Amino acid sequence: MAGTVRTYLLLAWTWLRASAQYPGPLITMTIGSFAVHALDVVAIWVIFEHTRSLAGFGPAEVMFLYGTAGLSFALGDMLFGNADRLSHHIRTGGFDAMLIRPVGVFVQTAVDRFGVQRLGRVLQAVVVLSIALSRLDLPWSRAWIIPPMILCGVVIFASIFTLGGALQFLLTDAPEVANAFTYGGSALTQYPLSVYGEELVRGVTFVIPLAFVNWQPALFALDRQDPFGLPSWLRFASPLAAAVLAGAAALAWRAGVRRYRSTGS
Repeated sequence: MAGTVRTYLLLAWTWLRASAQYPGPLITMTIGSFAVHALDVVAIWVIFEHTRSLAGFGPAEVMFLYGTAGLSFALGDMLFGNADRLSHHIRTGGFDAMLIRPVGVFVQTAVDRFGVQRLGRVLQAVVVLSIALSRLDLPWSRAWIIPPMILCGVVIFASIFTLGGALQFLLTDAPEVANAFTYGGSALTQYPLSVYGEELVRGVTFVIPLAFVNWQPALFALDRQDPFGLPSWLRFASPLAAAVLAGAAALAWRAGVRRYRSTGS
């Protein structure tokens, strides 16, 4: 594991050094990413210009949900989001080259074209979360859950990226399918799940565990009752959900690599 992490960091540093050769576009893309995603906060502001609460949650609480979901997704996307570009490597024959290198193919795929420009989204989420926490003033007896919540959220999104990549061994045009669960999942978790139907919430709790990115642990942090009456122990089940999904993603990835046959290029 230590060797894998070291290899990832070395490859990421190589891509960062290459990007740094053109600082102008790099800075512009980072600022642009920050500004574009800041528009999501404007949307929240517009909503609360017309209502006092959203499904019973106030502005600071919604910003808390947005910030935690946004930070988890941004980190997962920055570190492992390139896994959803696997079909590109398969079509161009680049994946064949990865297989003969003395580095794991998952590490190579995940770190490919690693770019600091995605840091703009991370910084934007950090700013929103910081503002929300300053307004909520959560006691430490409940605030302790925030770091593990974000860590588990990163693992969940990284696992979904990996599952989406594994699917591309079967369907080379599968990125759009994966995006429905990665980018779509990020948008879904930015708001209280109580605004959605009960069947959808149960689906993202017991089938695709997006509810454990922030919703279930946030109910504990915000001292809220579950609007759907689900068991209270689910608020602490994010590590279990992340571990199960990560295990499934690892198995799917290994099965895809074993199934892969060279493109002949």
